[in-house]
Amino acid sequence: MLVTLPESNLHQGVRRTIVDCYDDGNYEVKFSDRSGETRALCTLSTEQFLVVWKSKERRWLSVSELLAAMVERLSDERQQQILEFARSVSQK
Repeated sequence: MLVTLPESNLHQGVRRTIVDCYDDGNYEVKFSDRSGETRALCTLSTEQFLVVWKSKERRWLSVSELLAAMVERLSDERQQQILEFARSVSQK
């Protein structure tokens, strides 16, 4: 998750399961505790989370795929800042 949902006691960084995809582009996401009991069921937009596991392909997304997904959501100005930062890091 990229956001915190205090009303559901869910914090940024939590990983959970998409259980349904809606026609409006939103997703139903299930949050369970360690014993598998459902803690929350929330409808989230794609701006609120990143997919990190592709179940059909049975693979985790690479760091570069996750980074690209994050950068894609930013404004052009922020994307340019990320590009400049990446250039400076690669030159060291």
